[in-house]
Amino acid sequence: MAVSKSTLSIVFIVLGGLAVLFGIVLVFVGPIIIDDQIVKNVEINPNNGLSYTMWKDIPVPFFMSVYFFHIVNPDEILKGEKPTVVQRGPYVYRENRWKDNITFHDNHTVSYKEFRQYFFEESMSVGDESDVVTIPNMLVLGASVMMENMPFPVRLLLSTTFKTFNEEPFLTKPVGELMWGYDSKLVDFLNKYLPGMLPTSGKFGLFAEFNNSNTGQFTVFTGQDDIGKVHMVDSWNGLKSVDYWRSEACNMINGTAGQMWPPFMTKESTMPFYSPDACRSMELVYQRPGVSRGVPVYRFVAPKTLFANGADYPPNEGFCPCRQSGLLNVSTCRHNSPVFISHPHFFEADPVLLDTVNGLSPNEDEHGLFIDIHPETGVPMNVSIRLQLNLLIKSVFGISETGKIAEVVMPMIWFEESGYIDGPVLNTFRTSLVVLPMVMEYMQYIFIALGLAGILGAVMLYVNDKESIKDTKHDPTNETQAEKHSMNDTGKK
Repeated sequence: MAVSKSTLSIVFIVLGGLAVLFGIVLVFVGPIIIDDQIVKNVEINPNNGLSYTMWKDIPVPFFMSVYFFHIVNPDEILKGEKPTVVQRGPYVYRENRWKDNITFHDNHTVSYKEFRQYFFEESMSVGDESDVVTIPNMLVLGASVMMENMPFPVRLLLSTTFKTFNEEPFLTKPVGELMWGYDSKLVDFLNKYLPGMLPTSGKFGLFAEFNNSNTGQFTVFTGQDDIGKVHMVDSWNGLKSVDYWRSEACNMINGTAGQMWPPFMTKESTMPFYSPDACRSMELVYQRPGVSRGVPVYRFVAPKTLFANGADYPPNEGFCPCRQSGLLNVSTCRHNSPVFISHPHFFEADPVLLDTVNGLSPNEDEHGLFIDIHPETGVPMNVSIRLQLNLLIKSVFGISETGKIAEVVMPMIWFEESGYIDGPVLNTFRTSLVVLPMVMEYMQYIFIALGLAGILGAVMLYVNDKESIKDTKHDPTNETQAEKHSMNDTGKK
């Protein structure tokens, strides 16, 4: 039995209406379902296999690339001439990070210590740890600046001590020793008779404190009661603030621990985090959208005010005493040594700094720091944190080792900590938190489109059926045949 067009049109209208209704319901309910799924996945909870593993063990490639500023004219510097440097590197180290001593608390926080180890990756490096470079001797030139205001006899005694232990103003040593420590009779002497004066009790090296160490005890919010607070720091080493700086705002411990951020970020969001290595909180700002390995991201970068001095940016006055913009004085948290942090090659710093050293060439692509983050989840997809370590050097009367050195903030090294999500972790992340929500979002429009198409088809089918019936009633052929049938019927009677 054939189904009439009218019946089919009614079926299409019903089905189309249901599809439109379902699509409209998804428009309102879909985002709620997606957001609820994101919330469940990003809170710090051992039951969340993917996100908890990423948070606890950081199962992604992470590297530290170190560049040395090799001094080519040390003798001329001692005579007062401008330093000339040549960049050497990168010397790349694979970085293993993991969290231990994890303790969950009743107030929806969790405490932990994050440990780190470094392993040299020769295949990724330009050179080997046996490469020899020349950099300022922090024990001599740093200590000389620290003792500048001490009585003259004390400065003479310090100079005599340097001579006794054969300490020169510049070090020429293999990269591996400069990184992880070298034997020094002066260091042994100081640790024996003045314990606690130096940051290390063993060998002296630029990163001697870093390897097989931790960044202190962080206590962060789990987000189980408020997802907007997830990963935000509640305390560090039991402190709500530090005392390195001169203002309450600068001493505040703000933001996260620098690995993940709360979800649902917008272009107006910022990315605050506390860095124990820099002894302060920092904040990145939105720059542009992008795509990282198939995942939509927002790129956040350091604002130009990050290392600005108090004169150029008054809120930074608390980080002073300041020099030119572009330098952060970290002496207060580095045993009062005259150490400064900046962007590599003095990128975005006062141009005066570039005039004091030959061999620097800053640009954003190579020396700007950034984090590409998936805004819906707050998970970084690609990270590149680049910082430079500088030492203030100058001639100090009474300490002959300093010669006639002109006062200059001398670049020593710069390093880049980089990491990105890849492999199985990326595939799982993309499927669970990118593809499935995207499919659900598209489904609502597909159902609405199919429903409207069904309704439109039903209307067209109904109109077509009515026109067919109308044409049949007014067809002359049909009327003549009807008359013949009528006459035949009369004759038969």
